[in-house]
Amino acid sequence: EPRGTNATRCEGAPAPLAPSRPPLRDNARMDASISPRIAVVTGAGSGIGRACSLALLREGWTVWLLGRRADALQATAETADAQHPGAGARAHPWVADVGNPADVQRAFDAVRDAHGRLDLLFNNAGIFTPTATPDQVALDDWQQSVQTNLNGAFYCLRAAFALMRTQSPRGGRIINNGSLSAHAPRPGSIAYTATKHAITGLTKAAALDGRAFDIAVGQIDIGNVATDMTAAMAAGVLQADGSVRPEARMDMDAVVQAFMTMVRLPLQANVLFMTVMATQMPFIGRG
Repeated sequence: EPRGTNATRCEGAPAPLAPSRPPLRDNARMDASISPRIAVVTGAGSGIGRACSLALLREGWTVWLLGRRADALQATAETADAQHPGAGARAHPWVADVGNPADVQRAFDAVRDAHGRLDLLFNNAGIFTPTATPDQVALDDWQQSVQTNLNGAFYCLRAAFALMRTQSPRGGRIINNGSLSAHAPRPGSIAYTATKHAITGLTKAAALDGRAFDIAVGQIDIGNVATDMTAAMAAGVLQADGSVRPEARMDMDAVVQAFMTMVRLPLQANVLFMTVMATQMPFIGRG
C-alpha cells in the first residue's frame, strides 16, 4: 500500500540529467504493433516504479525514468542492463519533482523532442506522511501530500494527455497508481486517503475525456508488497478496531504481472480499475 511508493517531495527544481537523444521517428509508421514504444514512469528509482520500469524495458520499451534522485534512477537503468544487456540503452533517467509543474513540463517536452510521441504514462510517484488523527496532521504534511499525490499526478496526466491527443497515430495509455486506500482508509491516514480517493476521480474523468482521442486511462490499486519498507506489516500493524495484527504481503512480481496485463491490452480495451493484493490481506471487511 503506501509504503511501497517512491517519495517525490518538493525540494526545488533539480536540473535534469542529460538523456540521450535518439532521432525523431516517422510517426506515420508508429502503431501498437511497432517497437520500441515510449513510456514515462514516475517514481522510477525504487519500489513499484523501478520494478515496473524493468518489466517494460525487458519487453523492448523505451522508458523515461522520472524521480528526484539521480543515483536511484541511474541504478534502475544499470539494473536493467545487468538483467538484459542492452536494455539500459533504452532507459532515460530524468531528474524531476512531479510536484513542480515546470519540472514535469520540461520532462514531457524532452520526450516529445526525442521521440515525437508517448505511448504510456505510469503515474506512480507518491508519498505517505506521518500517521496522525486529523487534528494532529501538520499542515505542511497535508500540503505535501496534495502537491505530490494529487497535483503531481495531474501535472503528469495533463502533459501526457496533451501529447497523446496530438501525436500521429494519436492515443496512448495512462495508468494511475491508486491504492487500497482509494477505497478504504487505514487509521491515521487522512491525507493519503483523501489524495488517493481523488486519484479515483482523476482516473474516471480522464478516462471519459480520453475517449475522443483514443487515450485509455485506468487505475491499479495495490495492496501490501513484500519489501523492506513493509516489514513492519508482517510483524503487526494497527487495525481499524484498535488491535495490532500482522498482515499478509505479496511478492513484487504479482504487482508487475498485474501492471503488464493492463499495459499489453490494445488501446480499444481498457482496465478501468484493477485491485491486486495478497489473498489474505485484511481489506474486504476492513474495520
